[in-house]
Amino acid sequence: MDVLLNLAEGFASALTVSNLIFALVGVFIGTAVGVLPGIGPALTVALLLPVTFKLDPGGSLIMFAGIYYGGMYGGSTTAILLNTPGEAASVVTALEGNKMARAGRGGPALATAAIGSFVAALVATFGLAFLSPIVVQIAVRFGPWDYFGLMLIAFVTVSATFGSSPLRGLTSLAFGLWLGLIGIDQLTGQARLTFGVPQLLDGVEVTTLAVGLFAIGEALHVAGRHVRNPEKPIPVKGSPWMTKEDWRRSFFPWLRGTLIGFPIGGLPAGGAEVPTFLSYNLERRLSKHQDEFGKGAIEGVAGPEAANNASAAGTLVPLLTLGLPTSATAAVMLAGFQQYNIQPGPLLFVQHADLVWALIASLFIANVMLLVLNLPLVGLWVRLLAIPLPWLYGGIMLFAAMGTIAANPSVVELLMLVGVGAIGFLMRKFDYPIAPAIVGLILGPMADSQLRRALQMSQGDPMILLQHPSSAVMIGLATLALIAPLIFKGLSKMQSDED
Repeated sequence: MDVLLNLAEGFASALTVSNLIFALVGVFIGTAVGVLPGIGPALTVALLLPVTFKLDPGGSLIMFAGIYYGGMYGGSTTAILLNTPGEAASVVTALEGNKMARAGRGGPALATAAIGSFVAALVATFGLAFLSPIVVQIAVRFGPWDYFGLMLIAFVTVSATFGSSPLRGLTSLAFGLWLGLIGIDQLTGQARLTFGVPQLLDGVEVTTLAVGLFAIGEALHVAGRHVRNPEKPIPVKGSPWMTKEDWRRSFFPWLRGTLIGFPIGGLPAGGAEVPTFLSYNLERRLSKHQDEFGKGAIEGVAGPEAANNASAAGTLVPLLTLGLPTSATAAVMLAGFQQYNIQPGPLLFVQHADLVWALIASLFIANVMLLVLNLPLVGLWVRLLAIPLPWLYGGIMLFAAMGTIAANPSVVELLMLVGVGAIGFLMRKFDYPIAPAIVGLILGPMADSQLRRALQMSQGDPMILLQHPSSAVMIGLATLALIAPLIFKGLSKMQSDED
C-alpha cells in the first residue's frame, strides 16, 4: 500500500510541465542516439553530465533515465534497417530483424520491437517500484564488511563480463581503481597520488573520465578506422502494422523476454547483452516456426527486444537501492547522482524519497512517450543515419570539450580530458573494456573507505570480513567468479590436447 501511495506522489511530481519536458527531451535524445551506430546511451549521458550540472537535480535525472530507456528503444531501428546495432544489446535483434526488413517486413519488425519494448519496460518498471523497497529493507542492515563484499562482487563480475577476457577487464578495473585513489584521503586527510598538482586534490572528476573514455575515445577510434561509406538504409516497405498472426506469435515472447531480462539486469554481472541472447535461444527452441529462424522469424525480434528493455529497469534496482552500477550507462548515471551530492543507496529512499519516486513515475511516462514517438519517426531516424561520420564525431569532440570547460574551467582538466581520451582510444584499439574503469573510479573510494572502517572496528583484524556470514558468502562468490573462468579455460584446453 505504501508503494502505491509513494508512486502516486511520484506521479504528481513527474506530471509537472517542467518534468514532462525533461522526460520528452530525454526520450527523444535517447532514441536518436540509440539509432546512430556507435553512440549509445552511456556516451550521451556522459556528454550531458557537464552541461546539466546547474539544472534541477530531479529534472536532470528524469532526463537521463529517459535517455537510458530511449537508447534501448532506438538501438533496434538500425539493427533492423541497417544490420548495424545502435548499441551492444541490439546485436541479437539484428539477426532476425534485418532479415525481415530485407524481405519487405521492416514495418512489422519495428512494430513488434516497439510494442515489445513498451510491454517489457512497463512490467519491469512495476517490478522496480515494488522490489526496490524490499531491497532497501535488507540493505539498511548491512555493515561495512557487507558493503565491501558487495563491491568486490561488482568489481569481479563487471570485469569478467565486459571484454574479451577477464584479464583485460581486471586491467581496466585496476586503471579505474588507481584513478579513484587520487586526491585527499577521506579518513586521514592526506593527499594521495596528486604529484604536487593542486587541481588533483579533489580527485579525478567522474564526468571527465566518462566523457574522455566514451566520447573522445570513440571519436578517435572511428577516425582511426576511416569509416566513410555507411550502408544505405533499407526502405520500410508495406504496412507498418502487425497482422493478427504477428500479434499471436509476438505476445508470449514479449512476456518471456521480460521475465528473463528483469532479474538478470539487476545482477552485478547483469547488463542487457546476456538476457537478449538467452531470450533468442529460448524462442528458437520453443517456436513452432523454427525453419524461419535465420530467415526472419518475428519471435527472434520480439523476445530479445523485450529482454533488452526489461533489463534496463532491472539495472536500476541495484543502482538506486545499493548504489551499485551493473552497466556502463548505470555507472555514468551514478556519476549524475553524485554530481548533485546525492548518493544512491538505502538512504536514498529516505533522504530523497520525493526525487526517487518521481524518477520511477517518470519511467512510466517515458514509456508511453517512446511508444508514441517510435513508429511515426522511423523516417526521421533513417535520415539521421545519413550524417557523415566525420561531422558527427567532430561535433561530439567539440561538445565534449566545451562541456568539460563549462563544468570545470581548468587547463589541467582539459589536458586530463585529452589524455583520458587517448587512453580510451588505445583501450578500444586493443579490445580493453571501458565499463570496468568507470566502475573502478566510482566504487573504488567507497570500497576503500568501507574496508578501512571494517578494519578499524576489528582493530586491524582482516578476519572480520569472514566472520560475518553475509560478507563471507559474497567474498566467496567473488572469488568463485574470478577463478571459475580460468578453471573452465584450463579444462577445455586439456580436453582439446587429449583429442
